Amino acid sequence: MEEVYELPAISPVGPFLIFLLVFIGLIALSSIKQINEYERGILFHRGKYSKMLNPGWHVIWPIFYSMRKVDVRTKTVDVPAQEAITKDNVSIKINAVLYYSIFDASKSILGVENYNYAVSQLAQTTMRNIVGTVSLDELLTERERLSTNICTIVDQATDPWGIKIENVELKDISLPEEMKRVMAKVAEAEREKDAVITKAKGEVESANNLAKAANIMGTTPGALHLRTLSTLNDLSSDQSNTVIFAIPIEGLEALKGIANYGKAQHVDHEPIETNTAN
Repeated sequence: MEEVYELPAISPVGPFLIFLLVFIGLIALSSIKQINEYERGILFHRGKYSKMLNPGWHVIWPIFYSMRKVDVRTKTVDVPAQEAITKDNVSIKINAVLYYSIFDASKSILGVENYNYAVSQLAQTTMRNIVGTVSLDELLTERERLSTNICTIVDQATDPWGIKIENVELKDISLPEEMKRVMAKVAEAEREKDAVITKAKGEVESANNLAKAANIMGTTPGALHLRTLSTLNDLSSDQSNTVIFAIPIEGLEALKGIANYGKAQHVDHEPIETNTAN
């Protein structure tokens, strides 16, 4: 007779226990969360805010706990070009760039739905309002002051969201073409005015100096003669120049007076001819 060997029955508890251990191990591994140095974690327990987690490894058990990470590095918001009207009714387009960081990660999640979008919209509205309170000249010449005002207003409005506005810079101010031409004409007229004023001041200073020189030469014997000789010496250095020596009217009149005096003396000394009768 052949012997029949019966295999031992496998208990169903063994495979189940192995599956359970593997499942628990996977759950434990997936519960380990890493928070980087530039991030903060917001922990929720059954949907309620529990606490803020610092950088490092943390065990977050699923189902009962959940976490959201928040990047606390400085972020940049490019504020798109906005059409605005200045205080003196000039239509312009202006854009800016805004820098902000998060100092309270819990408020940025609990206080506002999308903090990046909210900051962008708030910056656009504030920029249009600020532009409407200043004239075009103030907008072009005091950009730093306006940027500071926008930064202060937006920073105060975002404090409840845990956001710190670090800086706001106005990038570009676009003017209508007609306004550009008008401003160019105004600038050209200003430059012409400054040139005329400068030239007039130079003429006044030149006249004053000439008057002083004339007084000094008039009161100093031989000064005019020496100045004339100096001028002739300067002109003689270039042989190609033709020198026209101008004699003052007073000198000509003096020579004429001397000539007339000589003629009169000559007439007085001429002998008088007398006719004698033969």
